[in-house]
Amino acid sequence: MRNQGVRWLLPVIMLFSLILTACGTQPTAAPTAAPAAEPTTAPAAAAEEFTFGMVLVGPINDGGWNQAHYEGAQYVVEKLPGVKFIYIDKVNPADRPNVKVEQVIEELIGQGAKLVITNSAEFADGTNIAAAAHPDVFFIHASGDKVLTGEAPSNVRNLMGRMEYGKMIAGCAAALTTEAGKLAYLGPLIDPETRRLVNSAYLGARYCWETYRGRPASELAFKVTWIGFWFNIPGVTLDPTKVANDFINEGYDVILSGIDTTEAIVEANKATQAGKRVFAVPYDFKGACAQGEAVCLGVPYFNWGPDYKRLVELARSGKWEPAWEWTGPNWSNLNDPDTSMIGFVKGAALSAENAAKLDEFIAKLADGSLNLFTGPLYYQDGSVFVPEGQVADDKTIWYTQQLLAGIEGQSAP
Repeated sequence: MRNQGVRWLLPVIMLFSLILTACGTQPTAAPTAAPAAEPTTAPAAAAEEFTFGMVLVGPINDGGWNQAHYEGAQYVVEKLPGVKFIYIDKVNPADRPNVKVEQVIEELIGQGAKLVITNSAEFADGTNIAAAAHPDVFFIHASGDKVLTGEAPSNVRNLMGRMEYGKMIAGCAAALTTEAGKLAYLGPLIDPETRRLVNSAYLGARYCWETYRGRPASELAFKVTWIGFWFNIPGVTLDPTKVANDFINEGYDVILSGIDTTEAIVEANKATQAGKRVFAVPYDFKGACAQGEAVCLGVPYFNWGPDYKRLVELARSGKWEPAWEWTGPNWSNLNDPDTSMIGFVKGAALSAENAAKLDEFIAKLADGSLNLFTGPLYYQDGSVFVPEGQVADDKTIWYTQQLLAGIEGQSAP
């Protein structure tokens, strides 16, 4: 998920790192053993214990991306006897400015990890360095594509969920609900992933605005503001709390979040309590609506547990092969905790009427009668993204180069 779209941050981060280095290098934190759930059967013998580790870019309780990964690991521990989980979180330039991901991976391997998951695209190079140094350890780089490009060692797999569908559903819920016809998107940094997710939300919103609201696309405002990273780094990124309030003050009455944390729904809830009518669609984590139930239209979320369980089993059985996987939802049961990588939980603020329309929209995505990546689709500069009559293939979508025409906001840093 985390691409290297923070080039503009590097000078600031390098300066910050130099200052801290002068004061002494900050050591890598020791890995933390997560509490294991009670096994459903007798635990395996100690000699057979399989330890897997995780490196997370943010805190495990962020209510978003990192918490979703952490709970996915907990699912593995719950479902597989004889498995131990260790992790190091907050591996980012603000929290650990002098620490490289390969150093953190070494910490986990030193504690016995036989498989290591890294959960940010900024971790791609460090993951590959560690994988090359430890060919007997297995690696999952979540959100990356170095296996697809042929740059990863053979003990690495890439895994990502097709959140494009979740964002389409989120955009539809927003368009069904907005009273002002003004949708805002709180974006992280700019890279192909974040562009394709913004585009997906816009396509879902535009379709439902035209189809169910009976309004032309020209009457729907859709604006994205990028803060510059996956969460707030004071003094480096834009403050997501301020960005969310700027949206509200500009009359946007639905805020869709694309960042790791919950500022969008928190500020929408505050504004509504103060007398304004503002809705939100949080992101990443199934429980994110808890930050503002009364304003939450729903949340598209990642369910990493089943895929992590499957890959841990492959590693433990010695059946590992390199692969790039882009896993979609289980359309027969979108919120099945054991089978669906991508889910959507409807929020309390979504009316019953709009929930029924949203279900109809989801059914069209599920049976294939609706494919929103069908041309003609144009980028902001007027160039063709998908030609008329054609459907974008996976690589075209994965490497999305710009935002679509109709979206207000930057396509490049």
